Amino acid sequence: MDQLKELFLKYLGQTSPYPVGLVVDHASGCFIYDPSGKRYFDLISGFSVSNVGHAHPEVISAITKQAGRYLHTMVYGEYVQSSQVLYAQSLAQSLPSSLNRVFFTASGSEAVEGALKLAKRFTGRHELVTFRNAYHGSTHGALSVMGDEMYKSAFRPLLPSIRILDFDRPDQLDRITRATAAVILEPIQAEAGIITPLPGYLMAVRERCRETGALLLYDEVQTGFGRTGDLFAFQHENSIPDILILAKALGGGMPLGAFIASDEIMGTLTRDPVLGHVTTFGGHPVSCAAGLAAFNLLLRNSLPHKAQESEKKAKALLNHPSIKEIRGRGLMLSLKLDSEKRVERFFNLSLDQGLLFDYFLFCRDSLRFTPPLIISDSELEELCSLVNETLEKAG
Repeated sequence: MDQLKELFLKYLGQTSPYPVGLVVDHASGCFIYDPSGKRYFDLISGFSVSNVGHAHPEVISAITKQAGRYLHTMVYGEYVQSSQVLYAQSLAQSLPSSLNRVFFTASGSEAVEGALKLAKRFTGRHELVTFRNAYHGSTHGALSVMGDEMYKSAFRPLLPSIRILDFDRPDQLDRITRATAAVILEPIQAEAGIITPLPGYLMAVRERCRETGALLLYDEVQTGFGRTGDLFAFQHENSIPDILILAKALGGGMPLGAFIASDEIMGTLTRDPVLGHVTTFGGHPVSCAAGLAAFNLLLRNSLPHKAQESEKKAKALLNHPSIKEIRGRGLMLSLKLDSEKRVERFFNLSLDQGLLFDYFLFCRDSLRFTPPLIISDSELEELCSLVNETLEKAG
């Protein structure tokens, strides 16, 4: 185990000087196991990837079956591949009628890039409006619409004509104008510490976009697929976007992203020029097969509704006095603590306690509580008890 970790540090490009460094042997359900057999509760779900848990038998079966038929055959959009077609159909049938064309990508960042290009192409405009403390990915275009300068400044120049507003401030919406190509936002801000907008805010953004002709882009990379107690977070207010951006849980544990729009909007990528957006591995057949299996599980087992019930239970069980507020919906929760120091001490204790925890990018006084949606009542009780116990030790 130590040798493998040494090789990890020696040969893999690192994202920070201080990776968690957990050596993963296998994963199942709500748990990840190291080579010694120690079990860890997954509080992160791969940042909302593992909504149906790890290694679900139906997802593994779909992967195995598709891998036995064919893997990659051609760049996306040229050949008819059943797993892509059937998954696109299932997604479209679960969404409002205006969101009926699915463009599969290989990741969330690539889906954001494609959606931004599509909005600029369709409107003929170039200004992009985003929000403070927003996170949309790390590629150049996605980084350009990130709402925090710390992660952007080292990579400038980025895209021009970016306007940043404060989230949940209706008085700033007049800054969306007829020069704006697109407004991109998360219906619940994830890395800001799970900030849920005030009632009516998303509809106000929707109406302002309609008035100005700007396209509304919802980044549901983390909020989608039942995570917030509805199939998609925009459905809480029925504020329907022009372009919906998906990834993470979309692939059921496999790499997959997508942006979804109407026939009229999506059609602009097919002409003047053709190949307006192309991707080699977008909609990989194995990823689509896994994603479709996970999506069917989600619907059949009413996991969005289960997330609502788990939210109620978790809020009742997470009762340590250091918890000052619980934000969020469904199983996309944030526990605001009495100090950043306690969050840091919790993090330092978490692995020994059998908890997998990670920080929010833009909120250091809160704990991320996003276990898989399949978590049972008994597992949820055990997890909440362990969180309370760890908070006590972190005092």
